[in-house]
Amino acid sequence: MQKAECDEQGDLTYDDGDSRDRPELDEAPDPWPRYEIPYDEHEPVRLGVADRLHAMASNAAGQAGASPLDELVALLDLETIEDNIFRGVSPEGEGRERVFGGQVAAQALMAAGRSVPPDRPVHSLHSYFLRPGDPTVPILYTVDRIRDGRSFTTRRVVAVQHGQAIFLLSAQFQDIEDGPSHGLPMPEAPDPESLPTPQARVQALIDAGEEVPPWALRPSPIDLRHVGAEPWRRSPEPRADASKQVWVKGNGNLPDDALLHACVVTYLSDMTLLPSVMIPWGLTWDGVAMMASLDHAMWFHRPCRADSWLLFDQESPAS
Repeated sequence: MQKAECDEQGDLTYDDGDSRDRPELDEAPDPWPRYEIPYDEHEPVRLGVADRLHAMASNAAGQAGASPLDELVALLDLETIEDNIFRGVSPEGEGRERVFGGQVAAQALMAAGRSVPPDRPVHSLHSYFLRPGDPTVPILYTVDRIRDGRSFTTRRVVAVQHGQAIFLLSAQFQDIEDGPSHGLPMPEAPDPESLPTPQARVQALIDAGEEVPPWALRPSPIDLRHVGAEPWRRSPEPRADASKQVWVKGNGNLPDDALLHACVVTYLSDMTLLPSVMIPWGLTWDGVAMMASLDHAMWFHRPCRADSWLLFDQESPAS
């Protein structure tokens, strides 16, 4: 079970006077910028996954150079193939055997959100990981417009590779309405800025002569501040309470687009869950034969910014 709380340090609500306009696809050009590579009209170029991702990242970053967060935003900028059909790509050079589950979930939510009016934000999603994704080929997202009601919109998205469904998502969007509001108190946790950065933790391990997994050396679009030891380090002994706290946020600034922020939160929500399951057994990622997400559910009780600190207060009640 995961509970995500928004820290009061960040701006967690969107200004009601926000004048941004994200028009529907069938009435105006795509609100996301289109990334194009110049070509000779007499010599059409077929872009591979690496070429398209490079073009997307380069355009997203402009002359400053693409940061990891820029590249994540580019990954979420799905290519429109046809009405209700989108195509996404995976990052190159990460050496993954399968597509990261948070990427598929975030891209699927983006596909669903592109078919919904911008003033009707997502309030929940429920999803299933059906097959491992292939990071070397694009992913096709088909959107089924289940229902458009007066207050609620329901979408179903199927992610397809090699002619087979690899992921299924159902998402519901709701008009912003006034009503009773309550919530549990914010859990006690250290200030995120008081915790070591991921780079500082990795450097400390290297200086101590400890082994560091290769993926921990890669720049990340997400800033993770673990409360306690890193999940890849074996615990001195198993703990009875299978709980873990992690502060998370985008490693940079994001545009003021509620759908994009929801998609980035969806992406990062799949980065920290599994370590909670290993804590009672004193295991690490290297000590488990296989780990994978099977299903994923999220509730968005209110808007929050993915580039401000969020506390993930995680528990594993049973395994």
